[in-house]
Amino acid sequence: MFLALRDLRFARGRFLLMGSVVALIAVLSVLLSGMSSGLVSDGISGLRALPATHFAFESGVTGDLFSRSVVQRPTWEGWAKVSGVTASTPYGNLLAHATSQRGDEVDLALFGVVPGSFLAPQPTQGSALSAGSNGVLISPKLRDAGIRVGDTLTVDRVGTKLQVVGTVGGASFGHVGVVFAPLTVWQEVHYGLPGTVPATAYDQATAVALRLAPGTDTVAADQQLGTHTITVVTSYAASPGFTAETATMTLIRLFLYLISALVVGAFFTVWTVQRRQEIALVKALGGSRRYLLRDAAAQVLAVLVGATVVGALVGVGLGALIGRGVPFSLEAGSVLASCLLLVVLGLVGALGAVRRVTAVDPLIALGGNR
Repeated sequence: MFLALRDLRFARGRFLLMGSVVALIAVLSVLLSGMSSGLVSDGISGLRALPATHFAFESGVTGDLFSRSVVQRPTWEGWAKVSGVTASTPYGNLLAHATSQRGDEVDLALFGVVPGSFLAPQPTQGSALSAGSNGVLISPKLRDAGIRVGDTLTVDRVGTKLQVVGTVGGASFGHVGVVFAPLTVWQEVHYGLPGTVPATAYDQATAVALRLAPGTDTVAADQQLGTHTITVVTSYAASPGFTAETATMTLIRLFLYLISALVVGAFFTVWTVQRRQEIALVKALGGSRRYLLRDAAAQVLAVLVGATVVGALVGVGLGALIGRGVPFSLEAGSVLASCLLLVVLGLVGALGAVRRVTAVDPLIALGGNR
């Protein structure tokens, strides 16, 4: 530790420069973490908020399950009788475009639920969903677009009227605001104009939302009822763009971490080369390779930890200034994981470079001949 602390005091300018680079990388890491979490939340927060554990989709359907799957009334009635099912209800999901009476145009994700079922949300403002009504609950994205309680939304092409009777907490699907509607209203929007909807439409939904007891075997029920059951978490991948967005953000963060390891390693390689004679003298006086590596690790950690903490705090501060128009969400676990990974990869990169220099024979490093 003596040599490490001495070098930090002696070459303050160099270490301050390196610390600034690490801090900037930490800022980028925190901001990318917030953007990644924000994109995920903006894409699937509506699904994440549903109090279900599983969805039973139509068997044989792949890809975008929420737009391709269709289940019939006998299916959801059959699931209600399966052992281990504590609650079940039909669930509808579709993306639509609507216009308010003032001419405001909005995109929305229409969630059809049975009023009074475990899937029906409690409003944060206004009244709850009721059977036989076209009243709907809107999420904050719709409020931000200017839609208010008491407004009437007209769905394009089908002309169905949606009366806004209340609001719910933050919920979005596919980056558009969620609107909760009675299942019958969802069926009218999905299958045609009110009054012209075929009677069979009222016996259809996108999936069966389930609450299953731990250990429930769904294989036999799937075979009997013609469904494919997956967890709600697994269904996130069926949200529009979810898989591509998360893969892209993961690759960006991976490249950032690799660059940080290379930058830190390169800096300490140059710094250690400049200290070759000092290192050689320590080795000649009996200093072990382990001692030198431990000394170097202390120096690297001091720079990495200090700079990363400063960068993370700056990143959190900048994140707090980002407006609601950008999907951004800071999660403590994600931020801590990013910072820890930055320190670990930086340490690995630096020690990998330092190890080669400490392997030099002390006589050669001091200019002697063997």
